[in-house]
Amino acid sequence: MRNIAEELKSLDYHGRGIMIGKSEDGKKAVIAYFIMGRSENSRNRVFVEDGDGIRTKAFDESKMVDPHLIIYAPVRVLDNKTIVTNGDQTDTIYDGMAKGLTFEQSLRTREYEDDKPNFTPRISGIIELENGGMNMSISILKSDDGDDACCLRNTFTYDNPKAGEVRFIHTYKAAGNPLPSFEGEPKKLSVPDMDLDAFTKYVWENLNEDNKVSLFTRYIDLETGKWESRIVNKNV
Repeated sequence: MRNIAEELKSLDYHGRGIMIGKSEDGKKAVIAYFIMGRSENSRNRVFVEDGDGIRTKAFDESKMVDPHLIIYAPVRVLDNKTIVTNGDQTDTIYDGMAKGLTFEQSLRTREYEDDKPNFTPRISGIIELENGGMNMSISILKSDDGDDACCLRNTFTYDNPKAGEVRFIHTYKAAGNPLPSFEGEPKKLSVPDMDLDAFTKYVWENLNEDNKVSLFTRYIDLETGKWESRIVNKNV
């Protein structure tokens, strides 16, 4: 099992990435979401707080070209559930679950992103707290090896995940033109025993310096549901 630093250093460009899991002491849910960018439009972003979640925002509004896959709310909270995604499907999941649908059912209305020829996967995660414990799920909606006639839908569910581990999914498996989508199960990574500030620094410093844009982290106390978050933006 790799640690987070080893995994993040293994690729210059993961695209966007979600990590969810449980702290080393077993007392907290752990979330990290980051965005990377290679184009000026992708790099022209920051994370800002938005209620109990966050949203993306143009750093320089005059340079924003096409906001439809750039501006969205990556993190929202519904009761005891925290949703984190790489696009506006955050709202789709939130609205669907508010109406009684499951995480997976809510995503049936969505597909990969319409950014031909990459057809960037939509990756989504959810953590649900219950009776001092947690369960979590991760979804990926992607094209069939670049064939946009077929949407592959994979959901991975983890009941009572192990302490000291996160599952990590990201949009691209490697460099390429077009960019190849993530393949396989979410990666299992070890989480060091550290406070939120140290964890945030640990993740941020191991992302590629040229391509990293923004990072969000959150620890949620499993007993009380109280959380604390951090945001790091390259554009300041």
